[in-house]
Amino acid sequence: MTSATPYADLTPDVVLDAVDSVGHVTDGRILALNSYENRVYQLGLEDGGFVVAKFYRPERWTDAAILEEHAFALELCEHEIPVVAPLVAGDGATLHEHEDFRFAVFPRQGGRWPELSRSEEREWMGRFLGRIHAVGARAAFEHRRAYSTGWLGHDAAATILASEWLPEHLTESYRTVTEQLLARIEQQLDEIGEIRMSRIHGDCHPGNVLWTDSGPHFVDLDDCITGPAVQDLWLFLSGSREECALQLKDLLEGYGQFSDFDYRELRLIEALRGLRMLHHTAWIARRWLDPAFPRAFPWFEDNKYWEEHVLALKEQLAALEEPPLEVY
Repeated sequence: MTSATPYADLTPDVVLDAVDSVGHVTDGRILALNSYENRVYQLGLEDGGFVVAKFYRPERWTDAAILEEHAFALELCEHEIPVVAPLVAGDGATLHEHEDFRFAVFPRQGGRWPELSRSEEREWMGRFLGRIHAVGARAAFEHRRAYSTGWLGHDAAATILASEWLPEHLTESYRTVTEQLLARIEQQLDEIGEIRMSRIHGDCHPGNVLWTDSGPHFVDLDDCITGPAVQDLWLFLSGSREECALQLKDLLEGYGQFSDFDYRELRLIEALRGLRMLHHTAWIARRWLDPAFPRAFPWFEDNKYWEEHVLALKEQLAALEEPPLEVY
């Protein structure tokens, strides 16, 4: 196993043996679930039930950072917030190791991706986000990263410029637009001034929420981080500017019932979007030798993608000059 192909030795037998080793007797049923950074499997149990096992990518997180993720999830559950937290073994452990792979076992949670097409659904989502952030503000992470333009922006751009991915005719355009984009983001951050940074989900998009008749269940705290509250809100916005403003109004209506929102953070939405664009592209480049990535992102090798990416960054630079969404 190498860092380029970290899961080469993670065979179905290894997965089953790992879960058996912590007291869950599997029956051989195994289904790979959609995941790129880690490997996640649904496993059948002899008693007829199911569990989900997440095998953490080697060398990505320290044990301490993973345990903070688990502790945060369990803390949220203690406050009756519907987060899918790891199962605690008889010895009190949530992080286990087998054949040099670190893993955790979770209960299976059914549900569907939320559509959030109605105001009451968006308010419902906002209430739960407000509750998550209210708990998140009670303590601080010690071992997990904080949002910054450094690793999300500058490091990401440097990764692409040092790689062989950029077509030669786009190199200078990419360099120029990323420098301008990051400079403008940092200028906006200075203009806004100090904002509250606390424990948040960090990657709170519809794909990480399962909706049932009893409401949302939040999954995958793998990217929980210290960051601004709006990061867990803006990824639920879509459509025209007017539609986004209406959606945000509903989210904040529910959010405000449990946590105060600093409306200055609305100016951060386009900055956070720009950082996500930079980081996502660099993430794919860094993981390309993992066989799962060429299968999932085949367009990454096309010149057309890079032309569109540079154009999108230029458009995002222009978006930073637009006034923030207005919520009445």
